[in-house]
Amino acid sequence: MSTKARPGRFRIATWNINSLRLRQELLGRVVGELAPDVICLQETKVPDELFPTGIGAAIGYPHVVYRGMKSYNGVAIFSRVALEPVAAPDWCAKADCRHIAVRVALPSGPVLLHDFYVPAGGDVADRAANPKFAHKLDFVAEATAHFTADPPRRTVLVGDLNIAPLENDVWSHKQLLDVVSHTPVETQGLNDWMGRGFVDAVRHFVPPDQKLYSWWSYRNRDWAASDRGRRLDHVWVSKDLVPALRGQTILRAARDWTQTSDHVPVAVDLEL
Repeated sequence: MSTKARPGRFRIATWNINSLRLRQELLGRVVGELAPDVICLQETKVPDELFPTGIGAAIGYPHVVYRGMKSYNGVAIFSRVALEPVAAPDWCAKADCRHIAVRVALPSGPVLLHDFYVPAGGDVADRAANPKFAHKLDFVAEATAHFTADPPRRTVLVGDLNIAPLENDVWSHKQLLDVVSHTPVETQGLNDWMGRGFVDAVRHFVPPDQKLYSWWSYRNRDWAASDRGRRLDHVWVSKDLVPALRGQTILRAARDWTQTSDHVPVAVDLEL
């Protein structure tokens, strides 16, 4: 299979797969539905030595970069086109496999792609009482400082950022203001990070007064009827790539697949 990108449309998808080995067949289904050029995963939950390296070639994505650990976290990028790994910081000095970065070889020039899995933050929105929440806030602050020092150019940032920043990114803004993922300190932190040179590629197409979700809890027996969702999965582009944006897709139907993730894939199209 060719490793050269086709000119024109370039589609990047992101999905918190919630265990690659458990849901690798569904990865093929995502490919069939979206046909992305690159797909970024979070929560792969597999250490590098056990990573199923044959999956990429089997589904038509021979270029694979991954970083994982046993049972938790983990990120991976599958691509139809060549990837060059890029060194990344050790966020919060934890070496917990929450980020990888690559350069994607495109005819118009390389694009830097970041795949992030931001800490969920536990259940208590209190830095002093909850170390997981403190870790989340520190992670976002470090990322903000990093991109302040090195402003993005020809860059795409995707992932499960575990924060729903806008009022209509959650089913009830008022009821979730003190719930982890939508507290003011988190939403302000995420918006500060994005403000270091990025644009929300999905909201570029969907006005902020419209409800938009990418995650529905497993606790909701009829997730579609209750529709108590949150938009935790994001695609950002550096400001110089905004003119290249062509469309977005949130694959809501994937939430109904058998033994699926509680997140659904999100994709953005660019003309590069």
